[in-house]
Amino acid sequence: MSVAELRERHLAATETVNSLREQLKRRRQLLLDTDVATYARSHGKTAINFSSTDLVCCRILQGHTGKVYSLDWTPERNRIVSASQDGRLIVWNALTSQKTHAIKLPCAWVMTCAFSPNGQSVACGGLDSACSIFNLNSPTDREGNLPTSRILTGHKGYVSSCQYVPDQDNHLITCSGDQTCGLWDVSTGQRISVFGGEFPSGHTADVLSVSINSSNSNTFVSGSCDATARLWDTRIASRAVRTYHGHEGDVNAVKFFPDGQRFGTGSDDGTCRLFDMRTGHQLQVYGRRHEDNDNDAPIVTSIAFSISGRLLFAGYSNGDCYVWDTLVAEVVLNLGSLQNSHEGRISCLGLSPDGSALCTGSWDKNLKIWAFGGHRKVI
Repeated sequence: MSVAELRERHLAATETVNSLREQLKRRRQLLLDTDVATYARSHGKTAINFSSTDLVCCRILQGHTGKVYSLDWTPERNRIVSASQDGRLIVWNALTSQKTHAIKLPCAWVMTCAFSPNGQSVACGGLDSACSIFNLNSPTDREGNLPTSRILTGHKGYVSSCQYVPDQDNHLITCSGDQTCGLWDVSTGQRISVFGGEFPSGHTADVLSVSINSSNSNTFVSGSCDATARLWDTRIASRAVRTYHGHEGDVNAVKFFPDGQRFGTGSDDGTCRLFDMRTGHQLQVYGRRHEDNDNDAPIVTSIAFSISGRLLFAGYSNGDCYVWDTLVAEVVLNLGSLQNSHEGRISCLGLSPDGSALCTGSWDKNLKIWAFGGHRKVI
C-alpha cells in the first residue's frame, strides 16, 4: 500500500471519528434538556452578592526563586506546603507568613506536593517519575537538608499529581504521564494497585490530576490529556467505573464537590464543568465566550469549591482567578482584576479545610492568601 493510499485512509478515518463525536455530542445535548443555571434562574435564583471586600488578600508568601507549581493545606489549616521550579518545597505558617521548612529536592523538576492527613509528612513528585516522602520531624543532615524518608517508584512517566487518602497517613494516590494512577502503601513503599495502563477502560493519554472523594475515600476521579475525566474505585482497579466526556482539551484539574456526589473539572478549552458522579451527566459549563479563532483564550489550570459548594474558584493561565457562582454560572469576582493580584499565570490554588481562606500560587514566584472579609466568614 502506497503512502498516498495510507494518507487517504487516515483522512477518511479521521472524518469518521469526528462525525461520530459530533453525533455523540448532539445525542448528549438531546438527553439533557436543561442545566443547573437555567433551572435555577427559572425558579428566581440570582447570583450571590459578592465583591472585592468579601475576599481580601491578607498574606503574601515570598521566598521561592522560581515559578510556583503546586500547593496544599494541612488539615488544621495553619500551614501550607508549596512546590516550585526552584527545586524546593517550602512549608509556611499561614498565620505569620514564616517558613518552617525549606526542603531541597533530589530532583529539581517538581510538579506536585501534598500534606499527609496528620500534617507530619509531605509528598512530592515530578519529572523523576517518583513520589518522594519527607518526614518533617526528621533531623536534618550535615548540610541542613531534610532527608527523604521514602521514595515511591514504579511509574514510567512524570508524576503530575499526588494526594493522600483522607484520614490515612499511609496511603497515597498518584497520577502520571504514563497514563496510569497508582495507590501506594507509604509505610512499605509498595504500589498496591494500578489504575489504567493495559486495561481498556483507562486513560489514553497523560493523567494530569486526581481528586479523592472525602465522603467515600474508596473513590477518586482523574483528569487527562485525552479530554476526559474518569471515576475509579480503589477496590476495583481493573476498570474505570465511569468516563465523563464534554471537554475539548486537556483536563488539567479535577475536584470533588463538597457533597461527594458531583465533581468539577478545569480544562485547556477554557471552561470548568460540573458532572454528576452517578449518572455521568454534565450539569453545567462555566466559561466565557471567546472568538472561535482566538487561540489565546486562557486555559483553566486549577479549581476549588467553597465549603458549601456555592462558589467555584478557577485559576487561569492569564493570571485571572474567577469566582464563579455555581448555581447561576456567573462570575461574581475576578481576583486577577484587583490591585494586589498576581502578575503571572495562576498555576495552583486551594481552599483551607475550614473554608475560611483561599491560597493561590503563581508563576510570579509568590503565593497569596485571601481571607473572607466582613460578614462572610465561610461560604
